[in-house]
Amino acid sequence: MKASDSPTHIKTWAEAAPRLVAVAAGREPADRVIRGGKVVNVHTREVLDGWQVAIADGRFAYVGPDASHCIGDATEVIEAEGRYLVPGLCDAHMHIESGMLTPAEFARAVTPHGTTTMFTDPHEIANVMGLEGVRLMHDEALLQPVNIYTQMPSCAPSAPGLETTGYEIGPEDVAEAMTWPGIIGLGEMMNYPGVVAGDAKMLAEIAETQKAGKTVGGHYASPDLTDFHAYAAGGPADDHEGTQESDAIMRVRQGMRAMMRLGSAWYDVKAQITAVTEKGLDPRGFILCTDDCHSGTLVHDGHMNRVVRHAIDCGCDPLIALQMATINTATHFGLERELGSIAPGRRADVILTSDLTTLPIDAVYARGELVAQDGKVTVDFPHGDWPPHARDSVNMGAEKVASDFIVAAPDGANRVKAKVIGVVENQAPTKALTAELEVTDGTVEGDPAQDVCQIALVERHRATGKVVNGFVSGFGYTGDMAIASTVAHDSHHMIVVGTSREDMAKAANRLAEVGGGVTVWKDGAELALVELPIAGLMSDSPAEDVARTAQAMVEAMAACGCTLNNAYMQHSLLALVVIPELRISDMGLVDVTTFTTTDVFEATT
Repeated sequence: MKASDSPTHIKTWAEAAPRLVAVAAGREPADRVIRGGKVVNVHTREVLDGWQVAIADGRFAYVGPDASHCIGDATEVIEAEGRYLVPGLCDAHMHIESGMLTPAEFARAVTPHGTTTMFTDPHEIANVMGLEGVRLMHDEALLQPVNIYTQMPSCAPSAPGLETTGYEIGPEDVAEAMTWPGIIGLGEMMNYPGVVAGDAKMLAEIAETQKAGKTVGGHYASPDLTDFHAYAAGGPADDHEGTQESDAIMRVRQGMRAMMRLGSAWYDVKAQITAVTEKGLDPRGFILCTDDCHSGTLVHDGHMNRVVRHAIDCGCDPLIALQMATINTATHFGLERELGSIAPGRRADVILTSDLTTLPIDAVYARGELVAQDGKVTVDFPHGDWPPHARDSVNMGAEKVASDFIVAAPDGANRVKAKVIGVVENQAPTKALTAELEVTDGTVEGDPAQDVCQIALVERHRATGKVVNGFVSGFGYTGDMAIASTVAHDSHHMIVVGTSREDMAKAANRLAEVGGGVTVWKDGAELALVELPIAGLMSDSPAEDVARTAQAMVEAMAACGCTLNNAYMQHSLLALVVIPELRISDMGLVDVTTFTTTDVFEATT
């Protein structure tokens, strides 16, 4: 099915204009009229009590105090019963793959929470399947009854020379993608050292995007803002990697949008929103987003409605928080005349809610159609066609054995000082730690007393058989256990963390058997399995089913001693070689403060 053949396809404003004008003037009847409510106007930041809206051809035709002249015999009249009419919420930066779901199932999960527009960067699948994977995501996105715009991934690999991906993205791929109907811009430019250094490939990708008149996404993950001016000069128009007030201020002062995220593991809104609530900066430069939300969060806690509630809890005026999740986002992507507000000509994306602070979602309309009510979807979310090879992406070579996970000590060493990846709860950055570890029969062991266990990256794109070993701290694992995942941002090899080499081998082999996902083992037995057969990243099962298996995974991690909030998200980021301080890749241990590989051992005794 093509997007243009979908029953949810919407006419352009120009195509719909004759009828919109006729309806607003009272010459033709509207398809729907919503009355008896309070319209939240995000252009003026006011609530218009008693205003009514008329909808035709999926767009707002009339927004004003009395829409009675728009009502005909066939017009559906919806009584808002005193509730607020809020524009459909927009997620400015997110990765569908982080929900472990395909675009159709992700949209099905978030629509009841009031999200009607998403700006997605499928750089996860780009690392596994290249431009073909991006196209598959893009095409399924266009089938949905809500708006999913795709950003063309910019960095695969995210750190050239420090990791090997399944495929690489180049300027020619970006140029091609810019011609696709659903592409809204360039995905987050993670190679910020490359931009600052004037790397020709990175600047060429930015240039292709700007040539197409589209938005360049940013990603500046360093806490050192010395080079930020040079990065901004390169062209990125937004950034979501801020973690403190000064980060947000720096971004908006450079003419960029500060995207403040609340995902499953990222809690960056509270520390940055004070730039508006306390410093009094113009809120037009601030946008809310999720970045990464796993299926459990979507099913149990919400999506953009959760982010808006959180911003309000942090002291933000409810109307400003709603602007940051609607019109600010639409304006940033050049879509202010298309969506993000309840105004004539815009897509009729609207939420009915009884309270602007707690934001319960009673009903959701997208393109003028009822798409969710009382937490349940009311329309279909079509699936695209995924080719067989998309389900055959775990190619790690020979079956793994315990000896593949041995960390050999330097010759003659009795003890070593090892470099250890330190996990930081609820944040993307890690710490570069060290630990004194024992050597037994030439092998370095982890130390539960120091909360140090093993980590391994298993190459899974080209069947090279390569395994890179190191150490990680912060999970609190005890006893014999292992957890393996083919979701390993951004190169998406396989990450295995454990205290038992035998269990690590079993976990890796299990994921090769099922085609990818997450598995947790303890004392030689599997406790939990999340199957993600599409590119080793996603499932096309409903979010509720994936959330159920993901919850079992979380409980299994806890049974292995882990107490971290959303520890799986931390696990999946251990190979993210663009965020400081220490990571692992198929090329070794990576010092992200210097963007160089480094030895596992600092000194021996």
